[in-house]
Amino acid sequence: MYKLLREQFLPISVDKAWDFFSSPANLARITPPGMGFKIISGADDPVMKEGQIIEYIVKPLFRIPLRWKTKILDVNKPASFKDIQLAGPYTNWEHRHRFIPVEGGVRMQDEVYYTLPFGILGRFMHRLFIRKKIESIFDYRFTILQKIFVG
Repeated sequence: MYKLLREQFLPISVDKAWDFFSSPANLARITPPGMGFKIISGADDPVMKEGQIIEYIVKPLFRIPLRWKTKILDVNKPASFKDIQLAGPYTNWEHRHRFIPVEGGVRMQDEVYYTLPFGILGRFMHRLFIRKKIESIFDYRFTILQKIFVG
């Protein structure tokens, strides 16, 4: 199992952070355009809720479209929520979002645990390019969130 942990300070309230990150409509804004991200179902409600299932099309590698289905769990407004992959490119994917009030704003944490299919081949592909691809997605998010909330 692999782990990615990212933190970012945003000069906004925890409630504003919650409103932004718990809205499925904002996922496309913080996903690199080259991934071809498109929600295909489950985002009719503007507010995320426990048990919500969202389906996407993404093109994570080689511009090959893949369906990805996630489920929202452990909703603890305005502090945290988790999404898990029900179907998609990973064997397992668990992404916990935390919003921690700090002086002058909020510390946002992304904690991702994931495993890849294909055994040793999957581990090799992770070392070769998958880890870098996942990191680049979160690097993009960092940059976009700075532009949106910091200026």
